[in-house]
Amino acid sequence: MCTTIKASLLALFLLYVLSLSAFAATNGGLLRVGLKKRKADQFNHLTGHGLSMEGTARRNFGMHGNLRNSDVDIIALKNYMDAQYYGEIGVGTPPQKFTVIFDTGSANLWVPSSKCYLSLACFFHSKYKASRSSTYKKNGTSAAIQYGTGAISGVFSQDSVTLGDLVVKEQDFIEATREPGITFLAAKFDGILGLGFQEISVKRAVPVWYNMVNQGLVQEPVFSFWFNRHVDEEEGGELVFGGVDPNHFKGKHTYVPVTQEGYWQFDMGDVLIGDRTTGFCSGGCAAIADSGTSLLAGPTTIITQINHAIGASGVMSQQCKTLVTQYGKTIIEMLLSEARPDKICSQMNLCTSDGAREVSSIIQSVVDKNNGKSSAGLNDEMCTFCEMAVVWMRNQIKRNVTESDIINYVNELCDRIPSPMGESAVECRSLSSMPNIAFTIGGKSFELTPEQYILKIGEGEVAQCISGFTALDVAPPRGPLWILGDVFMGQYHTVFDYGRSRVGFADAA
Repeated sequence: MCTTIKASLLALFLLYVLSLSAFAATNGGLLRVGLKKRKADQFNHLTGHGLSMEGTARRNFGMHGNLRNSDVDIIALKNYMDAQYYGEIGVGTPPQKFTVIFDTGSANLWVPSSKCYLSLACFFHSKYKASRSSTYKKNGTSAAIQYGTGAISGVFSQDSVTLGDLVVKEQDFIEATREPGITFLAAKFDGILGLGFQEISVKRAVPVWYNMVNQGLVQEPVFSFWFNRHVDEEEGGELVFGGVDPNHFKGKHTYVPVTQEGYWQFDMGDVLIGDRTTGFCSGGCAAIADSGTSLLAGPTTIITQINHAIGASGVMSQQCKTLVTQYGKTIIEMLLSEARPDKICSQMNLCTSDGAREVSSIIQSVVDKNNGKSSAGLNDEMCTFCEMAVVWMRNQIKRNVTESDIINYVNELCDRIPSPMGESAVECRSLSSMPNIAFTIGGKSFELTPEQYILKIGEGEVAQCISGFTALDVAPPRGPLWILGDVFMGQYHTVFDYGRSRVGFADAA
């Protein structure tokens, strides 16, 4: 069975109950999936995605000519406050309808099973009935997916999958027989359709997208997303299988190669707050484009700096301030003496290794404590804070600020360390004074304004504003890793070029 790592980002509110309607059509092997916009006053930040480390197989498909567009009808998806985008598919013959998240951060298709008897979530969602499908084929292999905010388990089955007028034959999928907890109970979607690479597919099941290409159902081995982030407009966006829609982007796409197949992973450069570097990714960081993640996640070290700059209130850590009080001046002196930054914390006997452990595992440590599990202990936490402080202080020293200013700045960052679930709130009236945040991809700067990276919930005096940035630490060699979710993809039309193994971004129109 594949090893699966799940990344939980955020679960702030229960879903608001809305109805769904959908229709679809295709033209010339190109399928458009329309995103219908509906405003909601509560939301749940989905995600957790499977990551299989097995296999390095690569699929090669040539691109023939330019990406094309056709005038077609739409299958309607709903968008919950820019936090969830989902739509309708059919499974079986005749098609049994299900709503699914189209998720580039996972690779399996799963829907609830009629054999799901003991999970309350199954009673509130459509369930697949194998006996009603003439194309059903039994598989029976067990399967389980552990999400950060939930889990499903069940068995593999095989049947036809319908998207619009396209019929994917002999598709392996998971019939979920257990959906414990409340995560999927509150969700308006029934299941998830993964658009990631087969390398992260549980039991190496062939993803739906692979079969769409292999069975010649699309013009080109390409799909693309456009998310409409204007909350007052009904149209939520569009997912195109087989090409791109030129009506939904401006200029040319900046393409970067996929560096590790599994997630749609690529190399990202520096992260800027306003016009200033954060100093962490100047040598490069890994990033993934993930349509199933609502927010934008990154290493705690930088997310804390960003949330400090925009005035977001995280969870105060007294241990972080204790580290600064006890060791702050020593760290500054060692940095000024040109000591190697990656060895400072070990030289002070706060870390047992030199840069080998992941930077900032404090979130996982706190979560483990809250769950009653044994944690790495105070020494590991002090190591974590030390490594953070070295990054922060080194960046300030380059700006020629005073020692006291450096200490004060780092203490302020300690106040902004996010909670284990990543919640950070801001004052809605402060948006005009917040800086832009920019990400360097393919040598180009992709900027987000406060209006774009802040999620506003409600209206008037009761409105709440949530930072679109949340902390997630992934250990080397896979990390540090950034997850560019819907907050980013909402501003930049995204092309997933399966044939050339690359990802492209352009200004959304």
